[in-house]
Amino acid sequence: MPEFVQVTNLAGVRTLTLDDPRRRNALSVELRRELRDAVVDAMADDEVRVIVLAGAGGFFCSGGDISAMLDDEQPTVHRLQVLADLVEAIVAGPLPVVAAVEGGAYGAGLSLAAACDHVVAARDARLCASFGAVGLAGDGGIFWSLPQRVGSGRAREMLLFGNVVGAERAEDIGLVDHVVEPGSALEIAQGRAAALAARSRPALSAVKSAFVETGESLHGALARESRGQRSLFDGPDLREGVAAFQEKRTPTFRA
Repeated sequence: MPEFVQVTNLAGVRTLTLDDPRRRNALSVELRRELRDAVVDAMADDEVRVIVLAGAGGFFCSGGDISAMLDDEQPTVHRLQVLADLVEAIVAGPLPVVAAVEGGAYGAGLSLAAACDHVVAARDARLCASFGAVGLAGDGGIFWSLPQRVGSGRAREMLLFGNVVGAERAEDIGLVDHVVEPGSALEIAQGRAAALAARSRPALSAVKSAFVETGESLHGALARESRGQRSLFDGPDLREGVAAFQEKRTPTFRA
């Protein structure tokens, strides 16, 4: 049985809830694997018509598991590949995926949300491409999905500066599709998913495919991201970024 992903079903809507609230659902290798497998299973299940992604404990996802980033037992290439496989399953799979964002979506958590077809966010939620805070660039397809949502200029700004974006501003720029009252994101997302579940499954799949096939391929973007992130994982700035995170201080990058 999955340890870090809750799975529930209702009338063709499968809800997958990241369930590690103690760490604000940080994407450990174990959680990545479980979520990837759960998404793949849902995409192949004839009883499922729409997938909802949510986070337990009032927070969607805080991003990568920073405390484990320097763990030699989990090679960087493996962590990145599992995340790439997860995002590719979300984007390239035939079923619509709706994100329910409470609290926040940071770093790879933002990558997950941006990869979804529809994003519902609580009014007090915060979104941030926070990779730079620990000396990284970005992964999880964010160089593909974020420009699709907000345009190249705003995506560049978010990734370079790591500014926190409120839900209402995120809706204005297209990062979020629907802003709701705090505590109601999951319920509303499931309602939106139910509306999609009543529509033509082949038609919805065709819409998804059409968007994936425009511009740079997701596969190409994921490969490019992986090369960049792997080089950064080998550098000193990540170690400083992780140390600063653990010591609750501002990092001093010297590379």
